[in-house]
Amino acid sequence: MKILISADMEGATGVTWPADVLPGTPQWERCRSMFTSDVNAAALGFLDGGADEVLVNEAHWSMRNLLLEHMDERVQMLTGKHKSLSMVEGIQHGDVDAVAFVGYHTGAGTEGVLAHTYLANSITGVWLNGVRASEGLLNAHVAAEYGVPVVLVTGDDLTCVDAQGYAPDARKVAVKDYVSRYAAVCRTPARTAADIRAAAKAACAFAGRRDPVAGKTFTIELEFDAEHLAAAATVVPGVAASGERRVAYTSATMYEGIRTFKAVTTIVSAAVEEQYG
Repeated sequence: MKILISADMEGATGVTWPADVLPGTPQWERCRSMFTSDVNAAALGFLDGGADEVLVNEAHWSMRNLLLEHMDERVQMLTGKHKSLSMVEGIQHGDVDAVAFVGYHTGAGTEGVLAHTYLANSITGVWLNGVRASEGLLNAHVAAEYGVPVVLVTGDDLTCVDAQGYAPDARKVAVKDYVSRYAAVCRTPARTAADIRAAAKAACAFAGRRDPVAGKTFTIELEFDAEHLAAAATVVPGVAASGERRVAYTSATMYEGIRTFKAVTTIVSAAVEEQYG
C-alpha cells in the first residue's frame, strides 16, 4: 500500500496569519514545526494502518517548508517547485493507493482560515462545472482521474465541511475552528498529532485503487479582483472572458484542467502590481 500525502500549510495546526505561512518570517519558522508535526502524524498513522510506503508531496508556496529531519525515517518527501501536477504530483504514476490532503483550507471567496485558491489574493472565486471550488475539490478530481481515493483531510472545521462534498468517505480532522480569515480556536500540536494519527490509521481501510473517472469534461471559471488580471489570463490558449472580471476554459481531462489553471495563476500573479493589485 502506497499513500501520497499532499501537504499544504494554511490548514496546519496553529496557523492563522499570513506571516505564519510566508517563507522567511520568524512566524513561518515557528509554524514549520507544527506543520511538520501534522504531516508526520498522518504518515505514522498510515504506517500504523499497514501502509508500506508514504510519499509526502510539499504543496505550499516554495514547496520547501517541511522539516525533513523531523519526519519518520520511513517517509519519503518530494520537495521543490515546477512539478507537472503541482499539489498532487506523484499521483499519476499508477502506484498510489490513496491520497491525503493535510493542512488544507477552504477556497477563495468563502469563510475559512486563510481561505484562498492558489493565489493568496487576486482570485475571488473559482467554479468547477458551476460548483464553487477549493483546492481540495480541484485536486480530488485530478485524483479521481487516476483512480486514487481521498481518504484523509485535515484543516480547519470549515475545510472538513468542504471536504464532505468531494470526499464524503474520507476521515476528517479539524485542527482548529474558524473565527475569521485570520483567527481560529486552535488545538495544541500534541492533541492534533494524536487525532491525525488515529484518523490516518482508520483511513487505511478506505485505501485501494478505484476505476479511473473518464469521459468527463471540466469547465473552470475564475473571478479576479481587478479587470486587468482577467485580461492577462486570456493570454493562455483556450481561456476566454466569461463576464466582468471573469474568465473560463474547458478541458477534456482534469490533468489538462489543472495544468491550465496553474498557467493562468502564474500569469495572473506576474500581472499583479504591488500597490493596486
